[in-house]
Amino acid sequence: MSEANLYYEDFAPGRSFALGPRQVTTEEIIEFAREFDPQPMHLDEEAGKRSILGGLAASGWHTSAMFMRMMIDSYLLRSHSEGAPGVDFMEWKKPVLAGDTLGGSSTVLESRPLRSRPGIGVVKFRHEVTNQHGEVVCLSENSIMFRMRERSEVSA
Repeated sequence: MSEANLYYEDFAPGRSFALGPRQVTTEEIIEFAREFDPQPMHLDEEAGKRSILGGLAASGWHTSAMFMRMMIDSYLLRSHSEGAPGVDFMEWKKPVLAGDTLGGSSTVLESRPLRSRPGIGVVKFRHEVTNQHGEVVCLSENSIMFRMRERSEVSA
């Protein structure tokens, strides 16, 4: 793990963080589905082809989990994140199929100090996960809390 060096002040509106790449395999789609979303289109290639998804497709929740991992690898492990109060919205726009390569971006929309917790700021992001064709497969917005630089240096 790299040293955390991103604070609230580093998340200025308009700043964007690249996500991925992440290869999606048949094995991981089936493994995730067996454990968390055992529907036929996530477990069986033929059932996936017969569905409106067009092939063995990752569960939307699996897509969300892969997005979370890409976000962690891109910037959260390098930050002083204090967690997130929730997700404003998440839309699964296109199926994620075995063999796809995911990427995308997290872009800062706005930021503000958190009045109820001195030394903490809230940053709102818009996240786009895309496939290898540049098509958006997952779109979401949420806020994440980060420690402020001044507060961290004072208390360190």
